[in-house]
Amino acid sequence: MAPSLLDLAPVVPVVVIEDASDAVPLARALVAGGLPAIEVTLRTPVALDAIRAIAGEVPEALVGAGTVITPDQVTETVAAGARFLVSPGWTDVLLAAMQASGVPFLPGVSTTSEVVALLERGVTEMKFFPAAAAGGMAYLKSLAGPLPQARFCPTGGIGPENAPEYLSLPNVGCVGGTWMLPTDAIAARDWGRVEALAREAAGLKTLRTQV
Repeated sequence: MAPSLLDLAPVVPVVVIEDASDAVPLARALVAGGLPAIEVTLRTPVALDAIRAIAGEVPEALVGAGTVITPDQVTETVAAGARFLVSPGWTDVLLAAMQASGVPFLPGVSTTSEVVALLERGVTEMKFFPAAAAGGMAYLKSLAGPLPQARFCPTGGIGPENAPEYLSLPNVGCVGGTWMLPTDAIAARDWGRVEALAREAAGLKTLRTQV
């Protein structure tokens, strides 16, 4: 059985790419730093091109698509080479498309009822979003008791200062974040800095085992 998406790395970088030419060197820097699962969000016109480029030129990366909200986007991103899908929320229509895609997916939830509804549909791995605004660590701790079978990748309001606390929770497999992708570093194409920050983020896995 393939490893769970939640277990590949402690942090999944949430990437917004404005210039498609940045996609490959950015992905290489993240992989070199120890973060192989890369979520490219569909927030820019070049997102599909970026996914296609990373899939074709950085085989050691597990590139995925984020901000997936329609069945058409599921089809387009998988065709472009996305190897996992992440949505900020879900509907039955979107969930059916993601289940039919043949790739792992993390549907977004922010309420207990959404978690129960997904468990009812056989889905146990989810994105918790927006994590900080939806209750953060206290909320996830509260879910662990009655719903221990649900595992999460919280995203939204998470940085190096609170990521270790999230990762210490029994129902958190990894976290999503952008702190290893500073805007000024991307603008300057300072891939060495991105790699260094990615390596620090990947090191949270070691810290987790000590919690």
